[in-house]
Amino acid sequence: MTWVQIYSPLSTMFLSALVAAIPLLVLLYMLGIRRSPGHYAAFMGTSSALLLAIVVWKMPVTLAVSSTLYGSLVGIFPIVWIIINAIWIYNMTVESGEFEIIKNSLASITEDRRMQAIFIAFAFGAFIEGTAGFGTPVAITAAMLVGLGFNPIYAAGLCLIANTAPVAFGGIGLPIIVAASVSNLDVLKISQIVGRQLPLISFIVPIWVCVFMSGWKRTMEVLPALLVAGGAFAVTQWGFSNFHGPYLVDIAAATACILALGAFLRVWKPAQIWRFPGEAPSVKTATQYSVGTIFRAWLPYVFIGIIILVWSFPSTKAFLAPFGAKIDWPLLHNLVIKTTPVVVKNTPYAAIYDFNFGATTGTAIWLAGILSVFAIPNYGWSRAIPCYVKTCKQLVLPIVTIATILGLAFLMNYSGMSSTLGLAFTATGSLFPFFSPILGWMGVFLTGSDTSSNALFANMQKTAAEQLGLDPHLTVAANSSGGVVGKMISPQSISVATAATGMVGEEGTIFRFTVVHSIGMIAIIAVMTYLQATALRWMLP
Repeated sequence: MTWVQIYSPLSTMFLSALVAAIPLLVLLYMLGIRRSPGHYAAFMGTSSALLLAIVVWKMPVTLAVSSTLYGSLVGIFPIVWIIINAIWIYNMTVESGEFEIIKNSLASITEDRRMQAIFIAFAFGAFIEGTAGFGTPVAITAAMLVGLGFNPIYAAGLCLIANTAPVAFGGIGLPIIVAASVSNLDVLKISQIVGRQLPLISFIVPIWVCVFMSGWKRTMEVLPALLVAGGAFAVTQWGFSNFHGPYLVDIAAATACILALGAFLRVWKPAQIWRFPGEAPSVKTATQYSVGTIFRAWLPYVFIGIIILVWSFPSTKAFLAPFGAKIDWPLLHNLVIKTTPVVVKNTPYAAIYDFNFGATTGTAIWLAGILSVFAIPNYGWSRAIPCYVKTCKQLVLPIVTIATILGLAFLMNYSGMSSTLGLAFTATGSLFPFFSPILGWMGVFLTGSDTSSNALFANMQKTAAEQLGLDPHLTVAANSSGGVVGKMISPQSISVATAATGMVGEEGTIFRFTVVHSIGMIAIIAVMTYLQATALRWMLP
């Protein structure tokens, strides 16, 4: 028995959208005002969405429960599978003492905490985002910063803020590819427009992160290095996105940033080394460890970078595809029907669970962990296996939070509540270009993924633009550009950050840290998109 989605269950679309927003408002209240633990906030938000989907949107109970369970399992695999293996590798390096060598090697480049944050959270995180995405960079970089001595709350906040610029081109350009596929628009043109919006954010993110850490005065002390880092990333991001497409943008930009900043710091040093208040200067010297010892300590992260990059190749994915299964999700697959104006004609909503064990990024990281066991001296499986068990126990509450949040996201998608919110934005008329990136921002807040937000709203963005006489490539691109700054406030992303930094239960605190930054950045992108639709049309390809 099929069920056709309803997008305006109440008297007006505006009122329907207000009611559809209740689960999101519950999340905002629980995290931002009550500072509730993430798993509790997620449970309250999902419970309210389940009640509304059944009572107001008239979704059959079996479909509502099935879609929630479907989303929860997606949260566990592949997302939690990524996080467990990433934290396992970090925990092994700490237990073995290898992370002390990593800390010393970074100090040999710079002891300045500001520069360490840019190297790890911004540049290295962008490289991991470019190859993997889906929370992987925050899981790895936040754990690394804590290991370097960063306050866990600040480490989580820094990594969430830094992980904005690369998100639209993450996973070898997957968000842009999905946006083009869903909207049936030219992938290169969407890439070009995103590449003419995000470089501004990319350029200022290192400065933004540094101000967040140390204030304006201390930021000005390292402004030359921040301009080099942001400039190298932004220029490369613009060039690759406009002339090559979305596929290698992040990898190239992150590599350019690391090389440019590393070379610059060899000839330029800040007048004063900035450390956290009360922190003593490092007593270690750059010559304490040999080059071979330093390389060995970094091997787990070298393994991660190389194997994830290999895993991202289409040929590798094709080879590993048989090591998994696709399952039509029971009591949901093709039983929900999407209808106008979200789609041109009634279309069954597929629900296929992709257990792609071989090709998923989490398996690549797991393999990197296995290789790391052999690379770490005097370690072995007698310590690695208990470390894995300890890691799983450490992540119990984040696993519950992520699974519940994904259940909420899928429920809102299959019930039509997300589409109700999207259609309310399309009713803004000539102001739609301003609200277009906000729609993407909201989509990523809800789903934790720019790819998922594009899959959800890209076609709606195209339809609204065509009705208003706008270039649909602009609004579809804006959906992705706006989404990148929603990542830092997504409950899913925050749960990953708290898991990586050992701050489970402090999700509300981190949300309050990041929400102001997210609102500031989305305002910049919204204004830019509106101007590109009006006074600055010459910026478009």
